[in-house]
Amino acid sequence: MDVWADVVGQPQAVAHLSAAAEAPVHSYLLVGPSGSGKRAAARAFAALLLSADFTGEDAHRHARLALAEKHPDLHIFEATTAQGRIDVPTAKAIVARAARSPAEGNRKVLVLEDFHLIDRFGAILLKYVEEPPASTFFVILAEDVPPELVTIASRSVRIDLGPVPLTAVVERLVAEGIAPDQAREVAAAAAGDLDRARLLATDARFAVRAAALAGMPARLNGTGARAAEMALEVKGLIDDAQKVIDQRHEQEAVELQERIERYGQRGSGKKELEDRHKREVRRHRTAELRFALATFAGVYRDALAVARHADQVVAAIHRIEQAALALDRFPNETLLLQALFAQLPAVDR
Repeated sequence: MDVWADVVGQPQAVAHLSAAAEAPVHSYLLVGPSGSGKRAAARAFAALLLSADFTGEDAHRHARLALAEKHPDLHIFEATTAQGRIDVPTAKAIVARAARSPAEGNRKVLVLEDFHLIDRFGAILLKYVEEPPASTFFVILAEDVPPELVTIASRSVRIDLGPVPLTAVVERLVAEGIAPDQAREVAAAAAGDLDRARLLATDARFAVRAAALAGMPARLNGTGARAAEMALEVKGLIDDAQKVIDQRHEQEAVELQERIERYGQRGSGKKELEDRHKREVRRHRTAELRFALATFAGVYRDALAVARHADQVVAAIHRIEQAALALDRFPNETLLLQALFAQLPAVDR
């Protein structure tokens, strides 16, 4: 069984984690951008750790359960608020789980996702990450290491993952049945995020939106009215892109409601599902906005070769880059786009 089959384009991380599984320490920190495969790598590493004390079919069973995230000794903790923050109850739940004995075997693995959003609750976890029970292994996933995470990071073995190389994304999409031309197009748009590339590959309107975005810089005329009009158009395109993810969310909500009605579940996780959906929508919209800005920047870079006022084009590219940086502060989409379009020149027709 190849436990690393779902980890694409990260040979160094795979090599480091494979070696680490032979003599594991108590805590690992996997750092990389969204879509780099951190969670898949954590699952694979957990599969090695949880199957290590077994042989034959028993070992395969433990590995399969871990890879499916269904192993009783694999616990994955995600951000629990709609804003994507790790709250106090979650931090306390992690501490409580870390202190318990494994259900099977001699080990348990706690995967802590999105820990760059830990906010101010790192101190609650520090003691357990620094000196956990011998049976407990932490695998912490983060997009970066903010000040709140520095102390925990210093107690962990850090392994970095980069964006998945474009060729690796294309190869995996083609292997999954996507046509090569479409695979190359969505891989470029996803900028190294394999999960996003997969989503775009299922979106029949992706090419329509991409063409609409590419044509916008030529329509600018320096007026506030045109800037406002085009900001609303981009927002409309982002709303259109969200339909794919909304459909999946609706199906998940229906399935949960059916389970509630069938089994009369208490504490069914409805609120948790709603909060996860809100986080996914926010991330999806931010990714679409980044794609829009990257498309605009590409149009202006192409225009440099024939521009009569190259300094204006260079300034436009810089403004677009600044707008992309501003996305980390969760700005109002429409206002950000209006301000940007008001400062951009039209490209030469």
